[in-house]
Amino acid sequence: MKEYVISKNDAGQRLDRWLAKTVPLLPGPLAQKYIRLKRVKVNGKGSKRDVRLQIGDVLQLYINDEFFQQPSEENAFLSVFQPRLDLVYEDEHLLLVNKRPGLVVHPDETERVNTLITHIQAYLYQKKEWSPYREHSFAPALCNRIDRNTGGIVIAAKDAETLRIMNQKIRDREISKYYLAIIHGKMNPPSGKLEGFLLKNEDKKQVKVFDHPISGGKSAATLYRTLQSRNGLSLVECELLTGRTHQIRAQFAAAGHPLLGDGKYGREKDNKRYGRSFQALYSYRLSFDFTTDGGILDYLNGKSFQVSQVDFVDEYFPNT
Repeated sequence: MKEYVISKNDAGQRLDRWLAKTVPLLPGPLAQKYIRLKRVKVNGKGSKRDVRLQIGDVLQLYINDEFFQQPSEENAFLSVFQPRLDLVYEDEHLLLVNKRPGLVVHPDETERVNTLITHIQAYLYQKKEWSPYREHSFAPALCNRIDRNTGGIVIAAKDAETLRIMNQKIRDREISKYYLAIIHGKMNPPSGKLEGFLLKNEDKKQVKVFDHPISGGKSAATLYRTLQSRNGLSLVECELLTGRTHQIRAQFAAAGHPLLGDGKYGREKDNKRYGRSFQALYSYRLSFDFTTDGGILDYLNGKSFQVSQVDFVDEYFPNT
């Protein structure tokens, strides 16, 4: 329990607004619930949220200690009242989450709270499966990343051993990642392999494709097959053989067939024609193809997981 005495600088404020300023990590809906449950008392009694505080009022807050910390990246999950996750699969070791386009996976300079990892940590904290106040060395973590405007399956580890195994399996290419993409035009041949070397420009946050080794460049390989072509567009399935930044986007653009909606590697006039403002790219399927021991995750070997729906497929290639 925390106790506060209202000074002249706080007098005149509504109780709920004072509470939001005093305990910034406490989500608004949860604060309202605590007021209703009389876990916030004014002069020893329950109160309504819109009561105006007076000089000398004594407030007693029966709220968990963690909400009184200073807001930081590490405790941002406390600010999430209702985690929003589209779960493809969950067990005691991991989550497979269908990330929506537009959501960042980790906090960055533009977003601290509304991120995929924050929602995952809030979900597990509220389920009482994880608490940083019991475990000081591990927090649920993502095993792979997806660009902000790309959707698809992200793997989240619930424990340190799962994170270690998954990271190794990804490095050893024992997890197959399949994407759906819509490109401008038709690939020739309709199925094949894109290979090259990608050099990242950190200032522009963009990569350039080279057909020969270059200092600082990383090899990149993508298998593709055309599923359908219609109205100047093609729906292609891609399998990543390497996992480089912007790999699919940059390689198809270099091949003369940028992704629909891609403002960084595509053509604005073409994207406007089709009315799409971000890349039509989705990590829609994962397969676990272990060739070595999977330890506590060996039960996943041979299993495949897929999202149920991809919006741009329904829009541009219905009845696929």
